[in-house]
Amino acid sequence: MSDNSPVRVLVTGAGGPAGVAVLRSLARRPDVTLLAADMDRYASGLYLVDEGARFLVEPGLADTFVDSLVDLCERERVDVLFSTVDVELPRIAAERKRLDAVGTALAAPSLETLEVCLDKFALARRCADVLPTPRTELLGTTDPGSWDYPVIVKPRRGAGSRGVHQVDDADALRALGADEDILVQAMLPGDEYSVDTLADADGHVVAAVPRSRLRVDSGVSVAGCTVADRELEQTARQVAEAIGLVGVANVQLRRDAEGRAALLEVNPRFPGAMPLTVAAGVDMPSLALDLALGRPLPDSVPFAEVAVVRYLEDVFLDPADVLAEPSGEAGR
Repeated sequence: MSDNSPVRVLVTGAGGPAGVAVLRSLARRPDVTLLAADMDRYASGLYLVDEGARFLVEPGLADTFVDSLVDLCERERVDVLFSTVDVELPRIAAERKRLDAVGTALAAPSLETLEVCLDKFALARRCADVLPTPRTELLGTTDPGSWDYPVIVKPRRGAGSRGVHQVDDADALRALGADEDILVQAMLPGDEYSVDTLADADGHVVAAVPRSRLRVDSGVSVAGCTVADRELEQTARQVAEAIGLVGVANVQLRRDAEGRAALLEVNPRFPGAMPLTVAAGVDMPSLALDLALGRPLPDSVPFAEVAVVRYLEDVFLDPADVLAEPSGEAGR
């Protein structure tokens, strides 16, 4: 990449809200050429970029996913890669040197940070001495009679709300067995907040933008508001420092019985509600691009309190422009 040529940026997960948010943010930069990738040819974000910049890729768990993605980055001379898919991130981060070798910088936290965040038990232990965290134990080693009910049960690994449910008594908890890939966590009674957080190359938190989830549909926030709250911002900063964050993460907090902001979990990627943070004045995808390129970031970025209501937006195109299904390639 010469000093005057556009930065070539590939965004994977172009069909998800986070992928679309990153694409729309970076599309406003005149120094960027955007490429989009997804495993689904009907992913709407594919059609937010030029026709020759749309790519179908393998599922993130496919054996040859990383090999094919590195090949794509080399072939298309990708300068910076943004992955917005949970299952892709640790696999790609583990091969960061291979991307570096073909001239592609990965805009994502370190593998160690990703692994801590995606293992909720490890995350709770890492942060327990730093900030309020709910009691968190493995289902296979906890005593069901020792809890105040109801409690929350969730998968130990992964991100998002999949598999999270409430258990109302000790008998119901015992009936779940002794799976050590399942967590039991004390229920926090207060309001929940998401804090979009960005740390620079030295781990200094440049911005922490709390937002409330005013209405949720199928686990996705469809109405929300940024919230100026020093405690929420400071708690997110403490989490970022504890996990060694460099880049973007979404810190989820809920107030405990004493009204303190306590840690729920961390999603070490761009959230689907990122457009609200961008609208509030903190363009995290753009800042993350500068970070990946080794450019200096501001010491801090202020934000405004802004509310949002979300709606479904259509992308219309000629049927002939829909990417063809790859032939003879299982898993695509």
